[in-house]
Amino acid sequence: MLGTRTTWSRATVLPAVVTAGIVCWMIGDLTVSKTHAQQAQSTFMGGTPSRLDLNGLSTSRLKFPAGSRSNWHSHATGQLLMAEEGRGRTQERGKPIREVVPGQPWWTPAGVEHWHGAAPDQDLVQLTIYAGEVKWLEPVTDAVYKAAAGK
Repeated sequence: MLGTRTTWSRATVLPAVVTAGIVCWMIGDLTVSKTHAQQAQSTFMGGTPSRLDLNGLSTSRLKFPAGSRSNWHSHATGQLLMAEEGRGRTQERGKPIREVVPGQPWWTPAGVEHWHGAAPDQDLVQLTIYAGEVKWLEPVTDAVYKAAAGK
């Protein structure tokens, strides 16, 4: 009917707006879920990896000032390290010192006593990943730290 005006009350409009919002949210959620599934299918071949429990896993990003180093220590399950910036040194007990540079990961097996830190003249940013207990030992002496790196 021309000329007829409809009056909408809050009791009529509010449920309509809420219903429209829920429908939009559900459609959007289905689209996001489908997109994630498509990405997973196109990212992995031969199976989809699953995330494992991170309880007990320690990750750190440490900045060692030039000339600083850890004490001798060992890890119950080993340790994965990588220099991110700068230059560093590491040594397993009884072996020569190794110089480390960015992008060069190294693994220290479980129970192996070692130390790591910055070079004498340069800071080091180091990424560290390990699980389990750390057994801390004596400090690394200046004589040991300043020894020439092995080949």
